[in-house]
Amino acid sequence: MLRAFMFVVAILVAAPRAHAQRATPVDVVLVGGRVIDPETNLDAVRAVGISGGRITSVGTTVPRARDTVDVRGLVVAPGFIDLHSHGQDSVNYRFYARDGVTTALELEIGTYPVAPWYARRAGKALINYGVSVGHPGARRALLDSDSSAEGSAVISAVGAFVRSPLERSRIVELERRLEQGIREGALGVGMGINYTPAATREEILRAFGVAARARVPVFVHLRSAGLAENAGGVAGVQEVLADAAATGAALHVVHVTSMGLGATPVLLDLIDGARARGLDVTTEAYPYTAGATYLQSALFDPGFQERLGISYNDILWPATGERLTAESFERYRKQGGLAVIFMIPDSAADQAYRRPHVMVASDAGFDIRPDGTPFGHPRTAATHARILGRYVRERHVISLAEAVRKMTLLPARRLEAVAPAMRHKGRVQPGADADLVVFDPGRVLDRATFEQPAQYSDGIVHVLVNGVFVVRGERIVPNVAPGRPVRGQ
Repeated sequence: MLRAFMFVVAILVAAPRAHAQRATPVDVVLVGGRVIDPETNLDAVRAVGISGGRITSVGTTVPRARDTVDVRGLVVAPGFIDLHSHGQDSVNYRFYARDGVTTALELEIGTYPVAPWYARRAGKALINYGVSVGHPGARRALLDSDSSAEGSAVISAVGAFVRSPLERSRIVELERRLEQGIREGALGVGMGINYTPAATREEILRAFGVAARARVPVFVHLRSAGLAENAGGVAGVQEVLADAAATGAALHVVHVTSMGLGATPVLLDLIDGARARGLDVTTEAYPYTAGATYLQSALFDPGFQERLGISYNDILWPATGERLTAESFERYRKQGGLAVIFMIPDSAADQAYRRPHVMVASDAGFDIRPDGTPFGHPRTAATHARILGRYVRERHVISLAEAVRKMTLLPARRLEAVAPAMRHKGRVQPGADADLVVFDPGRVLDRATFEQPAQYSDGIVHVLVNGVFVVRGERIVPNVAPGRPVRGQ
């Protein structure tokens, strides 16, 4: 009887081992890569197992897998999260993916209305996507009865919403439109105050109040940029910091370097001081000395040369590659279209990225010519590879680990309070979403230039979105659409 009992015990003890040997294989395992997890500070060679769109293991043991991928000599990091991506279409998504981006969000200008924006991308997106509710779009719908311009296209439009004040009695209607967008899943309130100069300070304050009550962030393009004492970047930051303090709204200041220009350190000091005193305020920068926007927008109203410290020759017309003159400026302004503006000092991005809270965001989005060719600013194709290749490897402005943190964990945390799904992004940990980028740290580099912007980055070897390869061996994987919406709750 004792012998029979011992036999049963032996079977029970052996059963887990036998079960492990017969365990269902994971979908994918990445083997031999240097894994960087910015939350736990892991930086070591590990195997990453993936199943059902999630990371199932990060360890020294290699699980059995249906697809084993050798990534020795490469870095495995969370997929990059871009809070400021205007090009929300299939062409732009391919460039983002080749730059390591797994989640691209249109938060600066946002859109109005929100529900149709999400519906148009459902089941069709290469990468994850999300949007804020746009104050400019809601203003246009209210004053011009026109909501046809999706996303950032609204800033290329003209109408009463740009230069006509809103009667105080109608501000409540604007508030209701913003509130509706939040109920439809918007990740915050997007504001391009510089593009709607007629919006009064009271109107902007009331929009901040909407965000505060809904407990969502405000993503703000400041009212003013540049070096002017009363109408520059410093004054623009002071306005929105006051609104955030007065309402309690969380605040994210977009592209701080293109608002501050030579005064960027002062803007950063204002933001740092507000953070030190308890305000929930963050900011971002892109790694270029030029910005881009529509020539017909209010940003180029008379006096722009003095405000921005530029001449006509500092404006590039990417559709033709020419630098502008007074004559061509007037002609193209009437025509309308995207312009690239060389106005940011070389040192501004370095100063910004050395601040630990400043994130990387691209302000990206190619326009498309009639023949289907994309054109515009190189940041659309190359922001993240440029950070890794030039700011980390070549110039040592920041460390590799810090660069990864600025492109992954920090933007994820900016949105976690409004979108709990973001708690599973920006990390390489069991249970996290399998949004991953695998890159060669010795070779990664931006190839896009101002003359030839539509060039894929080098050294971004593999990209997975929700466990599905969208880039493999530095090539876009055809006929996949694993991107999911990121919505507010």
